[in-house]
Amino acid sequence: MKQLSLYEDLKGNSYPGRGIVLGRSGDGLSAVIAYFIMGRSENSRNRIFLKDGDGIRTQAFDPEKMKDPSLIIYTPVRVLDNTTIVTNGDQTDTIFEGLKRGIRFEDALKSREFEPDAPNYTPRISGIVRRNGHSFDYQLSILKSDLGDPAQCLRFTFSYASPKAGEGHFIHTYRRDGNPLPSFAGEPKTVVLSDDLNTFTEKLWESLNPDNKVSLFTRFINLETGETDSRIRNRNE
Repeated sequence: MKQLSLYEDLKGNSYPGRGIVLGRSGDGLSAVIAYFIMGRSENSRNRIFLKDGDGIRTQAFDPEKMKDPSLIIYTPVRVLDNTTIVTNGDQTDTIFEGLKRGIRFEDALKSREFEPDAPNYTPRISGIVRRNGHSFDYQLSILKSDLGDPAQCLRFTFSYASPKAGEGHFIHTYRRDGNPLPSFAGEPKTVVLSDDLNTFTEKLWESLNPDNKVSLFTRFINLETGETDSRIRNRNE
């Protein structure tokens, strides 16, 4: 599959929804993680990312304006030993508890399906990064309705071993803006990644539609030491 520019791909899409990027930095030294959220409604836009232990959580920027916390308040990123989990919903906790009991990533998600937000039926997208010494691998998953039919949940898992330097994979909830919103289709996109966290963060944040972007989290994990370096960008500051 042809490598895409992550930034140009985002600039050409006003509403990809929520997105996950996993991969390896251009210098090969770090595992790369990014997660962003966007919103069209006042309720969806009334959020920020906050650091929460080794991970992050979402929180209402203005609690008085929060109408419905379901589906928008959750813990997108959690860490279990050498595994980092990132998702667009409370399935983060499902995966975390499953891995603790020795259940595989994809098997833990068998108890979950797309979000109950008809008529969009927003896909649940999830990823894990596992570090083993100087090497690592990662997986991405999407649970979505069958072309908008809630009677069937389609489940896809994509696995990547020994990732190439400067290469990552990008999955997001919606193909584009619309009513209802059309779910992401096909394999995760293969994208080019840089070797500098600050540059990656700023260029990614600038590429998101200024009217719809809400928050962004990025992290580099040093493959030799396991040390992490993270950034958070919130539209509401």
